Amino acid sequence: MTTVLPRVAVVMGSDSDLPTMEPAAAILRELGVEVEVRVLSAHRTPLEMVAFAQAARAEGFGVIVAGAGGAAHLPGMVAALTTLPVIGVPVQSRALSGVDSLHSIVQMPGGIPVATMAIGGGLNAGLLAAQILSVADEALAARLADYRRRLHDAVAAKDARLLDLGSTAYLDGMSTP
Repeated sequence: MTTVLPRVAVVMGSDSDLPTMEPAAAILRELGVEVEVRVLSAHRTPLEMVAFAQAARAEGFGVIVAGAGGAAHLPGMVAALTTLPVIGVPVQSRALSGVDSLHSIVQMPGGIPVATMAIGGGLNAGLLAAQILSVADEALAARLADYRRRLHDAVAAKDARLLDLGSTAYLDGMSTP
């Protein structure tokens, strides 16, 4: 019997948020998780956002990653309309560097949780979505463990190179294209 993983929705309030949100979609694809990426504005397309959030579970989604900047209502509004896990990603803004977005997303009232990432934390949002799904999927859990091993190996290699070259030569090598 083959298990089909639920899909992950990566939604954002504007296409200008895509550079922040694409790392979430990219890591999910790398881990073999099906992703759907959408622009759904809580303010400009509220009816479409409501319809999407209310139907998300029935449409086969298991987790929603929602990014927003400024007033950043999208993650909270989506969370209010579904019982699926919602991961909020504050998008860096020009006015307040994303602190406004962070505060808007992280200050959800009791009963409507949104897991909130760091400002610009699309990659970690994708990884957390995969970890949530991996609770029920051993193959995905193994792919996540392999990803962590690769992170470990990359840092260990950098440490060995730093020890071998010394800090000055290592820095010189970093600035060379």
